[in-house]
Amino acid sequence: MIRFEQVSVRYEGAERPTLSGVDLTVPEGELVLLVGPSGVGKSTLLGTVSGLVPHFTGGVLSGRVAVGGRDTRTHKPRELADLVGTVGQDPAAHFVTDTVEDELAYGMESLGLAPDVMRRRVEETLDLLGLAELRDRPIATLSGGQRQRVAIGSVLTPHPRVLVLDEPTSALDPAAAEEVLAVLQRLVHDLGTTVLMAEHRLERVVQYADQVVLLPAPGAAPVMGPPAEVMALSPVRPPVAELGLLAGWDPLPLSVRDARRAAGELRTRLASARPPEPPAPPRHAVDPAPVRPGGPAAASAAAGRARPGPLARLFGRRGGEAAGVPADPVTRIDGLGVRRGRVEALRRVTLTVSPGETVALMGRNGAGKSTLLGALVGMIEPTSGTVRVGGLAPARTDPRAMVRRVGLVPQEPRDLLYADTVAAECAAADRDADASEGTCRALVSALLPGVGDGTHPRDLSEGQRLALALALVLTGRPPLLLLDEPTRGLDYAAKARLVGVLRSLAAEGHAIVLATHDVELAAELAHRVVILADGEVVADGPTGRVVVSSPAFAPQTAKVLAPQEWLTVAQVRGALEAGA
Repeated sequence: MIRFEQVSVRYEGAERPTLSGVDLTVPEGELVLLVGPSGVGKSTLLGTVSGLVPHFTGGVLSGRVAVGGRDTRTHKPRELADLVGTVGQDPAAHFVTDTVEDELAYGMESLGLAPDVMRRRVEETLDLLGLAELRDRPIATLSGGQRQRVAIGSVLTPHPRVLVLDEPTSALDPAAAEEVLAVLQRLVHDLGTTVLMAEHRLERVVQYADQVVLLPAPGAAPVMGPPAEVMALSPVRPPVAELGLLAGWDPLPLSVRDARRAAGELRTRLASARPPEPPAPPRHAVDPAPVRPGGPAAASAAAGRARPGPLARLFGRRGGEAAGVPADPVTRIDGLGVRRGRVEALRRVTLTVSPGETVALMGRNGAGKSTLLGALVGMIEPTSGTVRVGGLAPARTDPRAMVRRVGLVPQEPRDLLYADTVAAECAAADRDADASEGTCRALVSALLPGVGDGTHPRDLSEGQRLALALALVLTGRPPLLLLDEPTRGLDYAAKARLVGVLRSLAAEGHAIVLATHDVELAAELAHRVVILADGEVVADGPTGRVVVSSPAFAPQTAKVLAPQEWLTVAQVRGALEAGA
């Protein structure tokens, strides 16, 4: 169905080709998973199938890509629209209408399908993706995960023969992701649809793939083969495969079910060991960035004060600890309610977060996670109840004062990026936070080594944009850091770097609240997990206690080794190295 013949892509100004020597065939009626580290060209390869590369993105395409016999060099994307359906990493960029139902119908209307056919397919897609209750909702009012389901539905209604999906489950909760993957399987198995998908959350999708294509490095030739064989070679693999390699299981398991069948001996070895207790959060706060009453000279003197350790030099100093007094909670929420139109987004939410504590907000799409973060940063006015951050009501406080107390990295980091260069972004962040010149650039150098001042933010990968946005927010040294879906678009290596940074920030006394569907991230990083459902808190407790008992939010390692409460492969590795 899709044939790549010695395909190479080089963008203007690039030192080397993004893709080189891609020669493979994707058979009709198969789900083929594209994997590899960030920046190896996965999105570019997907773009060549839909014709977006090079007709829309530019660059030079060598070789030939044929989809259903059509050459994408001579057929522009609109001439492939009846054959290929595409959903990119940013679904919102593709929306052209205002409501869910109109968006599902738009593609069919463009192809001139009959009204009765359009109506039937819209109803089928609404049911398939669980969108029936949202049919009349304005797209602007949907959560990130709901928008992603609408974007997928909008390309399903024309019934394309080929689906090209870039990170299709990245913003979906575990249950919604399972529903979408079940739909894709039905399309592949029952209708013969060909699906080519790139996805970093391999724990969700690798078990459904017929074949896996690995792009090991930028410009390197791809490796294609059965999922288990490719996972054994891949630099990126899901926790269940990582656990299989650690335990020496053959064949390598790709699903929790297969791993549980092989895990009897491992559970016996681990029976006498106990998972390590997570380190208690430090009982000290971070001082907000100082206002510069004496101008630049005073600010430089304050910034130059000796601080303990490299992370303290970058991310702030330990304020409460110096006084020897436990710090008050960084934020306190009491009976919070938020109503948005007819929707009661939050109801009677009560929550406190202490200095150095990392809290994961979890729950299905639309549960109110992003709304809660918006209330904490002051973007959303509470309808009832109170929100206090550093003793202030965020929605009623000057944003220039709040930037030193709370910082938000949104689902789309690009929402924070307006300048044409990294240097200009950093200069603006220093001014906004009233920080000394070069403060933000030092953070960028720590998080993004090798990125030049003249780099345009749009030329960065998703993970690099996240790191840049995080540096901009941290310039104000906020005691409270909020992140909304921080691992969206990150591969396992980039996620590990992010975990390291956030752990260091927590150790320095920053309180961290992250809204996430990434159960593996929560298991590895969070001290507490708070689960929201329909705007209410339904669970709040230590990570191990909350996630192990939840089929939806348990990490793969916990599912494989249950009833033992191991959360991560790293915990298991440590126990085995200690003699378990």
